[in-house]
Amino acid sequence: MPFIPHTEEEVRTMLAAIGVARIDDLFDEIPESLRAGALDRIPSGLSEPAIARLMRARADMDRVRLNFAGAGAYEHHIPAAVWQIATRGEFYSSYTPYQAEASQGTLQVIYEFQSMITALLGTEVANASLYDGATALAEAVLMAERAHRKPRGRVLVPRSVHPAYRKTLGTILATHDIQILELPYDTSCGITALESLPDGEPFTALVVPQPNFFGCLEDVERLTDWAHAREALVIALVNPFAMALLKPPGRWGTRGADIVCGDGQPLGCPLSSGGPYYGFLSCRRDLVRQMPGRIVGRTVDLDGKPAFTLTLQAREQHIRRAKANSNICTNQGLLVTASTIHMALLGPEGLARAARLSCHHARRLLALLTELPGVSRRFSAPFFHEFALTIPRPPGQLLEELARERVVAGVALADEYPELSESLLLCTTETKTEADLLELRELLAARL
Repeated sequence: MPFIPHTEEEVRTMLAAIGVARIDDLFDEIPESLRAGALDRIPSGLSEPAIARLMRARADMDRVRLNFAGAGAYEHHIPAAVWQIATRGEFYSSYTPYQAEASQGTLQVIYEFQSMITALLGTEVANASLYDGATALAEAVLMAERAHRKPRGRVLVPRSVHPAYRKTLGTILATHDIQILELPYDTSCGITALESLPDGEPFTALVVPQPNFFGCLEDVERLTDWAHAREALVIALVNPFAMALLKPPGRWGTRGADIVCGDGQPLGCPLSSGGPYYGFLSCRRDLVRQMPGRIVGRTVDLDGKPAFTLTLQAREQHIRRAKANSNICTNQGLLVTASTIHMALLGPEGLARAARLSCHHARRLLALLTELPGVSRRFSAPFFHEFALTIPRPPGQLLEELARERVVAGVALADEYPELSESLLLCTTETKTEADLLELRELLAARL
């Protein structure tokens, strides 16, 4: 709420009515050792105008003029209509659609989202939705282990998968006794080294990122067929925005990826200080019984009219507990609604046009920056709209200097990939202009 409406007298009256002396008594079940204690460093209260002035100043400090960072969080143009519609009361306040007769609008939106995602990915079934892309990947691995006719407790994950996703995967799989075998990437081309693929001990699934963390395009055809030839499942981890141009995972190799997951942030979700995001999960029809989360189906009511309802929904997170497929079946309904509206407004042609423009800007920026002395492209593999550069000074220092001018010039790779200590990851989207690209070139030229 924008303000606290209760006076001190009203608070005392309410406490007296329920028989407690102070608000802290309402939390007496919390042990004293776990309480924060006095907040000695919190200043005294300010007036409403003073608070507004302070918050405007703080917000101004966060304002970014130019953003060339990607690495899993992408700045795209979101039509004004998307959030104008998504934040209508009917959507904004809706919750879990267990009562189909009272939730037809919400259920239809989720059904449309599932239909659009399957069309985009070339798959048969999709859910709506999971917490974020990283947990969606973990759920995909657990789903593969359940679905495999010979569970093997072993999954192959390339180092070219987003580092945060690999960390989340390690945390979740550790409690399920599933071993993660990391596959190295080719340091010259930036994609999974095919010669590193193991031919010994069997495994449940192979994760294939497309594009990978470096923006490079993996050899998905060979990787998919290689895994299937060894009776393993293929989990595609994709950027849904890129799928508007790239071959959908449902058509990779001879029979396509088995499970597809990723983060829906590029589809209508703004960059908002780290979130919220949402994860999507899609699969072949014969694996649907192992899919966690909600699935909405279309049927007819008693009068023969079209109707929507939850299907294959055991409310497992409430009833089955430890036996559930998943206990993080979060339905990020508001974000899914925004993505559905976003995809509907742009349509296949609009998404493809935005993806094509993003690719064009990336190649133009690469050409401009590699004209600078000491700057070269780090990897040789084809890329989508993100690429790594080698630069002649520490990337971290350069990024700090440009940040003072409110320019986010990319992401330094050294923290997660020490062997890439001289590398900078940059991204462009359809939001960039020729003037933006030239300005970044001039900013770097003055500092390299």
